[in-house]
Formats: sequence, C-alpha cells, structure tokens
Amino acid sequence: MKKQTTVIFYFLSAYILLQFIWWGFHLIQLSQNTANTDEQVNRRVLMILGEGSVFILILLLGLYKIRSAIKKEFELSGRQSNFLLSITHELKTPIASSKLLLQTLLKRELIQEKRNELITKTLNENERLENLIDNILNASRVENNALQAVKTEINLAELSIKIIKRLSLKSVSSEIQANTIVKGDVFMLETIIENLIENAVKYSGTNPCITLYSFQNEKEIVFGVKDEGPGIPLTERENIFTKFYRIGNEETRSAKGSGLGLFIVSEFARLNGGSIHYKENLPKGAAFEVTLPL
Repeated sequence: MKKQTTVIFYFLSAYILLQFIWWGFHLIQLSQNTANTDEQVNRRVLMILGEGSVFILILLLGLYKIRSAIKKEFELSGRQSNFLLSITHELKTPIASSKLLLQTLLKRELIQEKRNELITKTLNENERLENLIDNILNASRVENNALQAVKTEINLAELSIKIIKRLSLKSVSSEIQANTIVKGDVFMLETIIENLIENAVKYSGTNPCITLYSFQNEKEIVFGVKDEGPGIPLTERENIFTKFYRIGNEETRSAKGSGLGLFIVSEFARLNGGSIHYKENLPKGAAFEVTLPL
C-alpha cells in the first residue's frame, strides 16, 4: 500500500508540473504570434514567466508539505503496527509465566521455601503486567490532556530508594543526597524514575550498573539515571522520545518494550514544567537527565 501511494503521488506531481510547463509554453507562443510590438511581447512573456515561477514555487512547496505529511503518517502507522505486535507479546509473556508458576504450585508438593519463591515470581510477573497496562493508559491520558500535575514538595532521595526497593534491583544504586527536595507531582515523578530505571536495565546487558544522581543550581534541579550499556547511536537520538519509537531493527531486536516509556517520561516532565534530554555517560553508557524548576 505504501509503495502504491508513493508511485501515485509522484506520478500526479510530475503530471501537474508538465501540464503547467506545457500551458506556459503555449501562452508564450501565443503572445509572440499576436500583432504586438517586441516590447509588448517581451513584457507579456516576462509577466507569464514571473507569475508562472511563483506558481511553481507554491506548487512545489505544497507538494513537499504533502509528501512530508504522507511520510510521517507512514512512519506513525509502522510504529503503531510494531507497537501492536510487541505489546501483544509483552502482555502475553507475564500472563503465561504467571499461569505456569501457579500450575506448578497446584500440581506439586513443594517445601515452603520453594513455594514462597514461586509466589514471589508470580507477584513480580503480575507487577510487570500492571506496569505495561499503566504505560498504555498513561500514554492515552497524556494525549487526551486528561492529566494535570498536582505539585507538592517531594524528598527525591526517599522516593528513589522506595522505587529501588520495590523493583528489587541490586544493580541499581542511588547517589541522590538525603536533603534533595523537588516540587512536582508524586505519581508522575515516580513513573519517570521507574521508567528510566527499567529502560536502563533493558538496554544495559547481563551485568547492568545503574546509578541515580542529582545536582542543582540557583534556578533548577537536575536528576537522572545513568548506565554503562552501549548507549544510543547518534542517528537514533532524535526520535527516542517519540511515541511507539524503539531503538534498532524491529525484526532483529531482542530487547523487550512497548515504545511508550520514554514518551511518557518526556510528557510527564513537561507537565511538571521541566524537560528531559539524553547525553552520553562517558566513557560508555547512556544518561537521561530530567530538569525541573525550583
């Protein structure tokens, strides 16, 4: 469908331009054949060429805008299609895992320690499913302008430690000072930190080393999450906060995800009056920094 639409677009564009040039040629020829002085003919030819040039420029600009819009629609359609494929898999995986774990508990006589381990794994899969659903709902709420930030004073260090403990990630540490206070929406800031941590874990390989940090100046406070993974290629950085966008080739990608995490982080930062940007974590890795006004 994409190829067919592109061919039709270029065919119609070429047809319109050729027809206009042909029309202009005949007008000039007609002017030259009329009984007018050379000066009048030259004036009329210049007028036709001038007006024709302006028309062609406007036409080319319009065609360029239409082509850009069509290209964006195709890209969005492709990302939505990839999102549906990936999210279907992402939703099925924790459901299947939980089902298998519960079946094991029902069918086998296990010691209490083993039962507790399976129950914990089941709860973790359930939480993973809950986070996926939350991301889908949050993305929808953001697009429908159904969320507003309710700002309060928040101890960023305490919030970070709470999230790390809940996620049970030994590879994540916090260097945020105990007295770091920010003004923002608790739910949104919690979601921002969670999504940044999960994104870092996802792309940091088998032995991730992830750190939460912060610093501030007279006007703003900056907090971020950095890792020691491969980082993000220069060609990918422009689109990482776009809805449904995922790094790499969709057919060969091994990392899980829905393409909504960084989009939600960006929108939640904006709703709190701040912004987010990516930078390299030298000597290797990625760092995402959120800037909020004091």
